[in-house]
Amino acid sequence: MKIVLDTNVLWVFISRKSKTHWVFQQLLEGGFTLCVTTDILEEYEEIIGQKLGEKTATAIMETLENLSNVQFITRYFQWNLIKAHPDDDKFTDCAIASNVDYLVTNDGHFNRLKTIPFPKINFLNSEEFKRLFDLAE
Repeated sequence: MKIVLDTNVLWVFISRKSKTHWVFQQLLEGGFTLCVTTDILEEYEEIIGQKLGEKTATAIMETLENLSNVQFITRYFQWNLIKAHPDDDKFTDCAIASNVDYLVTNDGHFNRLKTIPFPKINFLNSEEFKRLFDLAE
């Protein structure tokens, strides 16, 4: 399964106390392929640094860069699908460019994708992803 993780899911799942920590464990165990672009990685590093500290951000980024199930994507086109929050377009563009199964986010801006017939992006919140992942195992 190939996915894109919005930053609002990623930074939370790092903590062992988080109810979404299972996502991080599955990533480390190769349970899915995480697709990222350079600008997604930059946002991950920035937000993790703000929320959890620079040392944690550096360690997480080194981990992501060395996992064989992290796929680095070059986006050649910007779709501009999230008009209310254009900064989120990096995630939709990556999802399209890498033909992911799901974009996982807890951000309501992505609800706009329900109204867009093309390109179709399947997105789930972290709870829906958990249910789907449990069924797939």
